[in-house]
Amino acid sequence: MTVRSQTFCARDAFFTLLKKEIIRFKKVAFHTIAAPVLSSLLYLIVFGVALQGRVPTDTQTPYLDFLVPGLVMMAVMQNAFANSSSSFVQSKISGTLTFLLVTPMGSTMIAAAYILSATLRGLIVGLCVWAGTAIWITPTLYSVGWIFSFALLGAFIMAALGLITAIWADRYEQMGVIQTFFIMPLTFLSGVFYSCKALPNPWQDLTAFNPLYYLIDGFRGGFLGHFETNPFMASIWGIGACALVFSVSIWLLKTGYKTKN
Repeated sequence: MTVRSQTFCARDAFFTLLKKEIIRFKKVAFHTIAAPVLSSLLYLIVFGVALQGRVPTDTQTPYLDFLVPGLVMMAVMQNAFANSSSSFVQSKISGTLTFLLVTPMGSTMIAAAYILSATLRGLIVGLCVWAGTAIWITPTLYSVGWIFSFALLGAFIMAALGLITAIWADRYEQMGVIQTFFIMPLTFLSGVFYSCKALPNPWQDLTAFNPLYYLIDGFRGGFLGHFETNPFMASIWGIGACALVFSVSIWLLKTGYKTKN
């Protein structure tokens, strides 16, 4: 087989895997899309009603308007992580990963297919959550560019972290530990429900060490036009984080860590 033929085979295999991963979450859309959208809307109802007028937002923005972007971004990141991690772990446990590793695809293509499909799911869920919140509030858009940029960065980073977690994990329980004790606390303590500037020290200083805080603040600023951090620096950090986690996932696949045993 010539080099050109191998390239075409690898490309076809990549698009087949990408399509398969997209079909995977579309076939169970009630669980992968509708369920997280409902959960986010319940957060909006409960926290919006309970905390309206009680949580300072450091601006004159109504609390519901402040809350919605945080909930949307939380849904984007959590579902991107869940998609890549659950799919790859399932392929490891079922043994189908062996057939994937013997295809003409390299580690870069395999990682890209899982991460891009998970990123797409995260963005779809986020869009549905945002559309659902229009029942309660009038949507505002300050900068579509910032909104899309930070949504894409957040989804890609969490999708890659989900893949890394799945490569490391041998069982669903191990994956659940990372999601429950690391991903969820980082998400909830990143300013989804409150303004970091309204926190007393040392909590305000501690929040500054949470990497997800900068993604959520940049995303929220795209809606409200008010940023607590520098969006340009946050986007540069996000791009660097994307490159780092993507490189780590490729390296783990290339070395066969817990995948070629």
